Amino acid sequence: METRERMAVEHRDAEGAAVGGALLRASGLLWMLAPLWYVLSEAIAAAGFRGYSYAQNYISDLGVPGTGQLDGRDLDSTMSAVMNAGFIGEGLLVVLAAVLLYAALPPLRGRSVLLVLVLVHAVGISIVGLVHGSPANLENGLMAVHGLGAVLAIGAGNLGAVVAGAFALRDVLPLRLRIAGIVLGGLGFLSAFLLTAHLFFPDGVTERVAVYTVMLWHLALGIALLARTRTRPLARP
Repeated sequence: METRERMAVEHRDAEGAAVGGALLRASGLLWMLAPLWYVLSEAIAAAGFRGYSYAQNYISDLGVPGTGQLDGRDLDSTMSAVMNAGFIGEGLLVVLAAVLLYAALPPLRGRSVLLVLVLVHAVGISIVGLVHGSPANLENGLMAVHGLGAVLAIGAGNLGAVVAGAFALRDVLPLRLRIAGIVLGGLGFLSAFLLTAHLFFPDGVTERVAVYTVMLWHLALGIALLARTRTRPLARP
């Protein structure tokens, strides 16, 4: 009887490990796909924007439909829909990735905090794609909503990297990657401060650093999760 019960427990644990491994692989792929989708959308939209400068222009300039001028910058994005799909698509992909990761993880400290931060990031970046940083929205007051979306996307995205590295994924990721998450998040916040204060570098540079730290972290996390599935599986909660 004890042998039969032990075999049943081992079988159940093996099934749980298999399901957890599948969830982890799917999550890892989505974490990788999200930043790649974003960067590709940005590159395509920038190619369709005459005179676009990665150093001087804001990223959201690529998502403004039509032409015009804003704060001395000429707006002429012929592929604004591509950039806005990049914003919204990135948000959707990381939400799916985070939900799958949450389901795959054992009840780790900070698991729920990380999920909430990813949701806030996704909401913020989706707002950026839906409420454009356009001259019209500057006049009608919706630019404040656009700015709020950017703050949520950058703030929650970089804080998520810090939280994941500091404690939320302590039992999942190797030490060097957890340190990288903390460093990337800190660099993102520093760059966001420089952007707000308009210090040292053009705004396009500091904005991109603040955003790209999030994208780089998501990419690194995805790679690490896929590597984890090839070593030792996680027990499902």
